[in-house]
Amino acid sequence: MISRISTTAFALCLFGLASAAFAVAPDFMEKLADDSRPLEDRMRDGARRPYQVMQLLGVEEGMTVVDIGAGGGWYTRVLSAAVGPAGTVISQVGPRALQRENGQAARELAASLGNVEPSFEDIGDFEANIADVAVTALNMHHGNAERLIPYMRDIGNLLEPGGVAAIIDHIGLPDIDNSRLHRMLISDARQWIEAAGLEIVEESDILRTAADDHTLSTTDSTLGRNSDRFLFIVRKPQ
Repeated sequence: MISRISTTAFALCLFGLASAAFAVAPDFMEKLADDSRPLEDRMRDGARRPYQVMQLLGVEEGMTVVDIGAGGGWYTRVLSAAVGPAGTVISQVGPRALQRENGQAARELAASLGNVEPSFEDIGDFEANIADVAVTALNMHHGNAERLIPYMRDIGNLLEPGGVAAIIDHIGLPDIDNSRLHRMLISDARQWIEAAGLEIVEESDILRTAADDHTLSTTDSTLGRNSDRFLFIVRKPQ
């Protein structure tokens, strides 16, 4: 097991944050490095850049945030650390999780973190204007325009006016079977975001990597789960 001291030192070196001013909870980096966080999650931080993503989103202590399609909870844990005990993370795992073992896992994760509420609703059933920030990571490549433009509208609906969301997914190339590779075109994501009435605030390259040539499935072990990814920061109009 990596010690807390060595992991914290690594994280500070990696992110260059020793003298940074934190908008997130002041113990954010300590919580990311803590042994209570799964080692597998900590090992992904170098590629997924949690601090930088939180900064782009403007996540602050005390906010209400939604992790959409939370899966195993990597972003749920990061968001929980970012908003601190005064904040709330809604970890949306969807209704199908109730029929699978990850439904219980979502409940257990929420209980362990203290500021997390698991949700088994579809995002289209969420109340309007409930969140400052939302994240959807690696969920869009499963659909098409017919499904994903309404999905983007649902994300906008749950945000407060002026609220922001991170849209993250695996990058694909034209003229290949991206659905088989669990990838999608950046141009499609951009088009669907704008069609849903959301404003693109920033298109960041912080999750890009030249080590992925886009010809492998994102599940291929040689990628080590570190695919080339796009990141859009989008805003709900005031």
